[in-house]
Amino acid sequence: MTSAPTMTAAGTAAVRRVRPQDAARMRALRLEMLADSPLAFLETVAEAAARPHAEYAARIAAVSQGGASAQFVADPGGRFVGHAGGIAAPDEPGLTIVYAVYLNPAWRGNGLLDALVDEVAAWSRACGRPELMMEVVVGNERAYRAYQRLGFEDTGNRVPHPKIPTLRELQMRRPA
Repeated sequence: MTSAPTMTAAGTAAVRRVRPQDAARMRALRLEMLADSPLAFLETVAEAAARPHAEYAARIAAVSQGGASAQFVADPGGRFVGHAGGIAAPDEPGLTIVYAVYLNPAWRGNGLLDALVDEVAAWSRACGRPELMMEVVVGNERAYRAYQRLGFEDTGNRVPHPKIPTLRELQMRRPA
């Protein structure tokens, strides 16, 4: 499933599910994500950089197919400029957890975020999961507003950040 290319001020990018051959470009994007937004993700740049390429390749191959987990990228034809992933919630059969949402700063604010989340939503529906949930660090107002614009609503649930005990995350949901 590949969406039509999304035209932005920065250019055109196709949003599609990752493929096994995307491992090197995915690794580069992951390192960029972690450097740009270190509190939003669950590992450090150093941890990600230390991971062997073979491990990245295996991970990308695993999420390139099937219904348990998927990753989608914004691909303008060179370096990837965006990412959003989805994983089946272990305790709620109808729910997909949206994770690792990122856009390169030059590509923000032009509809590409919508296209990435739409791909996760379409995959979720195709897998029989009609609802999406994501967690956002409390205080990350830019992300919070962006997800509200995409139809996510604050559930009122607050959970501890899985890596940084002083932070909390808020849960947001919307239909897939």
